Amino acid sequence: MNAKRPLIAVLTGAGISTDSGIPDYRGPNGLWQRDPKAQELVTIGPYLADPDVRRRSWLMRAEAGALAAEPNPGHRALVELERSGLPVRVLTQNVDGLHRRSGLPARKVLELHGTAHQVQCVRCRVRSAMADALARVAAGEPDPACTACGGVLKPCTVMFGETLDPVVLDQADAIAKACDLFVAVGTTLQVHPVAALPQIALEHGARLVIVNGEPTPYDPVADEVIREPISTALPELVRRLVAGE
Repeated sequence: MNAKRPLIAVLTGAGISTDSGIPDYRGPNGLWQRDPKAQELVTIGPYLADPDVRRRSWLMRAEAGALAAEPNPGHRALVELERSGLPVRVLTQNVDGLHRRSGLPARKVLELHGTAHQVQCVRCRVRSAMADALARVAAGEPDPACTACGGVLKPCTVMFGETLDPVVLDQADAIAKACDLFVAVGTTLQVHPVAALPQIALEHGARLVIVNGEPTPYDPVADEVIREPISTALPELVRRLVAGE
């Protein structure tokens, strides 16, 4: 009888996407460091209350170009890990959709903070494509409203001040409890409740590997900490895992 194959949970943060041209938030050159006021553009209270915040938020999205970003070697390494036959689940704090775009099956990706590829009306809850909303901004609408009811549009992402979908969080907790190896990639592990997932994994007997350019609160209890650039470190880590090293 074949032995049970170990389940690998991979939590990814903004750091995995920086090589795709998407800036991170809390790193030394992150968005919050360069422009501390930018955080209000993704905070639900100011966003809903102030049309000027929404206008600046739409401009930020248009200038970021995240919808056109391409997966990088870090994303593609996780595809190779999944295709190796090892059981893998990717939990991502990113909203860029690059894990799915890289070829990971949708059922194996849990988007903890939602997706930037869609928008939703806060009044009637109708969803539509972010690309369509950005096209309206480019055409001269600084704060495009819902075409169905005229309500405020927001990205289908979890903004600061909002709570995670409890169903999604329960799924993440279950994966953390069931995994044998928990790999945290490109995340500062400072934003809760997601930051608690490595601790849940450790408490249930998993090994912990951290791949991040800056220190995290979990470094002292991790089995391995890798400081190399993610686009080179993650492919090498995947090679080792597939080889059983």
